[in-house]
Amino acid sequence: MIIVLKPNTSEENITRVENQVKARGLDTHIVRGTEMTIIGCIGDTTLIDPRLFEVDSCVDKVMHVQEPYKLANRAFHPEDSVVDIAGVKIGGGHLGLIAGPCSVESYEQVLEIAKAAKASGANLLRGGAFKPRTSPYSFQGLGVEGLDILCAVREEVGLPIVTELMSPQYLDLFNEKVDLIQIGARNMQNFDLLKQLGQVDKPILLKRGLNATYEEWIMSAEYIMASGNENVILCERGIRTFETYTRNTLDLQSVPVLHKKTHLPVVIDPSHAGGKWWLVEPMAKAAVAAGADGLMVEVHNNPECALCDGAQSLKPEKYDELIRQVKQIAEVVGKTL
Repeated sequence: MIIVLKPNTSEENITRVENQVKARGLDTHIVRGTEMTIIGCIGDTTLIDPRLFEVDSCVDKVMHVQEPYKLANRAFHPEDSVVDIAGVKIGGGHLGLIAGPCSVESYEQVLEIAKAAKASGANLLRGGAFKPRTSPYSFQGLGVEGLDILCAVREEVGLPIVTELMSPQYLDLFNEKVDLIQIGARNMQNFDLLKQLGQVDKPILLKRGLNATYEEWIMSAEYIMASGNENVILCERGIRTFETYTRNTLDLQSVPVLHKKTHLPVVIDPSHAGGKWWLVEPMAKAAVAAGADGLMVEVHNNPECALCDGAQSLKPEKYDELIRQVKQIAEVVGKTL
């Protein structure tokens, strides 16, 4: 249930209504917009008669929210959320451009790619230090050494870093060193991990599970938000369908659907979606045209010899060409870098 207060309601009256809600055993979440203030009522609201609040002279209207997610719900937070990653904003018209290799292989490799990606317009550096792989015999990443390499390159190039957390074992280390903590598709419904992510003060990039519905995905974000961390970005990276020609099927309609259902930023990962480098460009451009708040693209200086996912990686010159076109599309749809 949400209580929409009339414009220009005083702080005193906001607090008074909030206390009335809490007196009935509910928690509250207050959103102060440019034109109105909304009090979200969290808990079992089925037994609460909305007329108890509608008679208040400060209340404009009371609405029940049918969806099981509350904090992530657009109704609770009508304005787009803007997530700040070490000074780089994503959401609310700000376009995030995340680029880098699938896997950290060496300092020299990451440094070369980071410099080229930044020169093209990327504002965040991605790289896998810990790699979840289908086969136990595949390269699993450099681990803590890879994380240290990312941090060293950040100091050299000045791009905030994005990397995937796989285990709560490294949560404190990631909270200390990583600017945007990525949660992969395989961990999207690792609810114990999601709860712990709610206790950190770093933004979270939450990837969609291979077979997850929109509601399941949003509910995973709700786990993080309900535990205290509301800086969540959703990342569509393709879902599993009957088609086998591409790695996954990119669900571009997720962008407008999620913008309708939630206030959270939505980033598209066209690299993992198609699994083929030549699909990245058209899907990236289509994603921005659809209103995506960011792109996460894999870039490698020598994809033929990459230790992980070389087939879906763009060479730096191809990435540069893509971003020049993306910037033109972004301007048309009202996105800024």
